[in-house]
Amino acid sequence: MSDKIPDQNNSEEVDLGQLFTLIGNAFNKLFSFIASIFKTIFSVIVLTLKAFIVNFKIIVITMIIAGVLGFFLDKYKPNLYSSTMLVKPYFDSKYQLVNTINYYNALLESEEYGTLSKVFSLEEEEVKEISTFEVNPGPETENEQIVQYNNFLKSVDSVYASEITFDDFVENRSIYSGELFEIKVFSYKKDIFQKLEEGLGGSFTNVYSEKKMKKRDSLISIQKENIMEQLRGVASLQNVYIKVLEEESKSAPTEVSIGGEGLTFNKDKTQTKEFELLNTEIKLRNELKALDEQKVEEDVFFDVIASFQQVGSRDIEWHQMYKLIFPILAFVFLCFVYLTNRLVRFVKQYEA
Repeated sequence: MSDKIPDQNNSEEVDLGQLFTLIGNAFNKLFSFIASIFKTIFSVIVLTLKAFIVNFKIIVITMIIAGVLGFFLDKYKPNLYSSTMLVKPYFDSKYQLVNTINYYNALLESEEYGTLSKVFSLEEEEVKEISTFEVNPGPETENEQIVQYNNFLKSVDSVYASEITFDDFVENRSIYSGELFEIKVFSYKKDIFQKLEEGLGGSFTNVYSEKKMKKRDSLISIQKENIMEQLRGVASLQNVYIKVLEEESKSAPTEVSIGGEGLTFNKDKTQTKEFELLNTEIKLRNELKALDEQKVEEDVFFDVIASFQQVGSRDIEWHQMYKLIFPILAFVFLCFVYLTNRLVRFVKQYEA
């Protein structure tokens, strides 16, 4: 019995020793793997820096030549100018606006300058200076977006509405969601923009918008006629009440009553509602005024909130500047040549 206990203890010590050895080997492999990653990254950085240092003169000279070439191309290429016009369409003419702007761009792409010259009443040579048209949603405040979001939630099922956040709504809105639209024109001629405003005014008119405007006017006429009829009824009642009061004042029976303070004389008075009629008349006239204001404010298919500038501003972005693009392309080309050369040398020297 006593002989078996030491053997058991020895076997447990051996098992624990093997376990610790396995754990130690696992950590050593992990540390070796991490070290190899850092060593590889360090080697790549050093080799990259070595390639730059060895070929520094070639890189610098090539990029300088490319930059000078790009500078001269930038200097002699035609300048592109842009200007914007902010408009507010009515009667759903915004759909026609977007469609017409796309049509103008199609005419420019197909070089149908004669058609565009008739639209804008310009010479073809001036139309050829136009580069492109753009239409984008106009500026909006966050409060306006919140109002639109609340209206959207009211118009959809409650289960579906709970899944749509405000950020999702703003991100997925279409170009037609807003009330203001920004028309942007790019041209190689800097003083052509104001000449385009009259032609762009025809971009809002179509049969649907005209019908909608006529329908609105007809509804306003019907509402005004109803309000006028109600006003005539109110005036008639007012005249009746006035006559009743006049007759009461002339011949009203007097009653004598004995009270604690002696004799009192009372007259029967007809209860009238002149004050309520006056409030009703004021309310009806305010409604009539609101209809007249609506017709005056929306008597066109669009309002120009901000016109084109007389002289457009120069439109250029960094990716359109040759003096920046050419050195970057030259550097990328040198890297491609260097890597290709290293690959070819590696393949030639490789032995299976």
